[in-house]
Amino acid sequence: MRFLFVAPLVITLCAVLSTSCTDKKSGGPEVFVVGMEMAYPPFEMRGPDNEPDGISVRMAEDLAEYLGRPLEIRDVEWNGIIPALQSGKIDAIISSMTKTEERARAIAFSDGYVTNGLCMLVAKDSPIESIDDVKGKSATLAVKMATTGHIWARANLPEAKLITLDDSASCVLEVVQGKADAFIYDQISIYQYWKKHEEVTRPILNPIREETWAVGIRKEDEELLGQVNDFLKQYREKGRFDELADQYMAEPKAAFEELGVPFIFH
Repeated sequence: MRFLFVAPLVITLCAVLSTSCTDKKSGGPEVFVVGMEMAYPPFEMRGPDNEPDGISVRMAEDLAEYLGRPLEIRDVEWNGIIPALQSGKIDAIISSMTKTEERARAIAFSDGYVTNGLCMLVAKDSPIESIDDVKGKSATLAVKMATTGHIWARANLPEAKLITLDDSASCVLEVVQGKADAFIYDQISIYQYWKKHEEVTRPILNPIREETWAVGIRKEDEELLGQVNDFLKQYREKGRFDELADQYMAEPKAAFEELGVPFIFH
């Protein structure tokens, strides 16, 4: 969902999970280092014990096991996650990343595993019902820096005033406090923020546009890319995506189905 690149802040959150495995220096399998920003529940987050948790964490664990490599998860600020991959600080990005043409010029992407969409959070009494009520208007919109919501709004809503912030919670507060007419972000997050602020906000969940999430890999790592695609195929066939969805997002999944809003693991 994101785009602007600055120097990364990388913090190791999860040490190597298998003490029986070692790196190349000691002759064992090389550590598989996965980067994700721990700020996007239920996909990338910290659990009650402050350890990495969420759908993407479980995916990373299962992928590392499939590869036969010990896992290290690093918490990487979103603006620096692609540079971290390019420079070799991490081996893969599993962080709810939307596959875009612009990003594909910098890194390789696996097959997609989620179809999601951009949508909006507005004030409960807002007259806005769809993106058509924003287009061509001098609306004030909150966007998280470097996300696809930021990029899309900048390209498609030239008349709008954009409030660009570093974290999504601050964008929500702009709507809650009446400083922004809408916050453009992904469906899962908008749904969750609405549940936290039901008294004063309203979600518009029909997607502005659909997006596909994929695993990011360095362009030169063709063998790893093939392995990741094989893993995703087997993961899908085994129903593991459905298991994780039921574990981590049963409520929004049911709500989306009832509303007829697409959110699809594939």
